[in-house]
Amino acid sequence: MDIFTIMKNEIKLGFRNPWAYSFLAIFTLVSLSLLFIQSGPISDLNQYTKTTGTFMNLILYLLPLMTLLLGALSITSEKEDGRWNLLSTYPLSSFAFIAGKYAGMFIVLSVIISFGFGLSGLISAFMGQGLSFYTVLWIFIFSILLILLFLGMAVWIGAVSKNRWQALTISVGIWFLLVLAWPILLIAGLSQLPYASIQPTLEILIFFNPAELVRIFVTLYMGGGHIFGPEYYQWIEWFHKPAGALFFMLVCMVWVLGSVGLTIWKWERNRRHV
Repeated sequence: MDIFTIMKNEIKLGFRNPWAYSFLAIFTLVSLSLLFIQSGPISDLNQYTKTTGTFMNLILYLLPLMTLLLGALSITSEKEDGRWNLLSTYPLSSFAFIAGKYAGMFIVLSVIISFGFGLSGLISAFMGQGLSFYTVLWIFIFSILLILLFLGMAVWIGAVSKNRWQALTISVGIWFLLVLAWPILLIAGLSQLPYASIQPTLEILIFFNPAELVRIFVTLYMGGGHIFGPEYYQWIEWFHKPAGALFFMLVCMVWVLGSVGLTIWKWERNRRHV
């Protein structure tokens, strides 16, 4: 039994999961909102606007929570339902199991958002209000990056949780911390620091929040850097250089490989103590 076997099995389980179809319906509805809330001509969507910003915020609220819940519960259910006890009797490494689960869940979530964007594109073309390919492409990249990073955290949550309720609680807590409470915590924390240290501290903290990191990166590349103010001018210049894009990709790889690596380590440790 190898990674591809686990991946194919996870894809089958993912599309049998009623949660997946619930999120599919919600995400499709959110995707369609981009079509109906646009008030300007198509050319307005070629750059970052209030419409695209609103849509990105909707995705930022929904997609990380969806990814954390589906990923964490998928891993935890393997322990609760006893499937892992059966699989552990096969010559299956912890690396192959976790990597296969991660790849399978990534494909399921990618299909969900692809369906949402695809349906929006078909309806917009039928109504004669074609969306800008540039805008749709960057929002799709934004969604894929969120899935990649938060799915790594999701499998780790599933590995450390003892049951589904614990996985659910931790997932919602992390989502609340990184997506909803993050601006408030930043303001409260940074206001206690000397003025000269606020900006460097803020730039460092951004790398500890994948949601904020991806949002800033995609917004800058969509031409919306002005919304961050003059303090981010150096970031705007640097991120548009090849070194900036490569560094962003490196940070994303560290997030994914680090999360998955910790999950494999935790899973193997639990396996030895069974």
